[in-house]
Amino acid sequence: MNKRFMGRYRPSPPPCSNLITPAGKVFLKQELKQLWKDQRPQITQAIKEAAALGDRSENAEYIYGKKQLREIDRRIRYLQKRLGVVQVVRQIPVNRQKVYFGAQVTLQDQYGKYYCYHIVGVDEARPEAGMISIDSPLAKILLGRQVDDQVQLNGQQRYYCILAIDYDEYPPVKYL
Repeated sequence: MNKRFMGRYRPSPPPCSNLITPAGKVFLKQELKQLWKDQRPQITQAIKEAAALGDRSENAEYIYGKKQLREIDRRIRYLQKRLGVVQVVRQIPVNRQKVYFGAQVTLQDQYGKYYCYHIVGVDEARPEAGMISIDSPLAKILLGRQVDDQVQLNGQQRYYCILAIDYDEYPPVKYL
């Protein structure tokens, strides 16, 4: 076996877009505040109480609490770094006939099924809610296209026709 692949090395993830909607940035700030002000103090208090019970090596509450604290701290560090580099897109594009960041795109496949997607930033993507990341394969194919263009995802036999492109004033998004 090749020893080169036995270490803890993990390749860095591909770079992602720094674009975000105003609602997305508000959501990230709210999540950071909730983690820092609410969840972290609760977990540290639970760890403190579990540590007071005695032997930490066999104390499940203590071990689990430390694990939770590490996960919260990791997410806090990520959010702090991410909020420093994101670019809020407040302007709607001048050419509203083409698909750009923030577009709400209505598609129809060859079977007559309709799909509606809102192209948003990486950190606010919720595919189950129709919000897809600008870095997703579908969004990359849609960017720069216009109404009546046909698109096909790589490796799929399904074709989509763009029926409508809409740029609302970034509707309020309910994340929680």
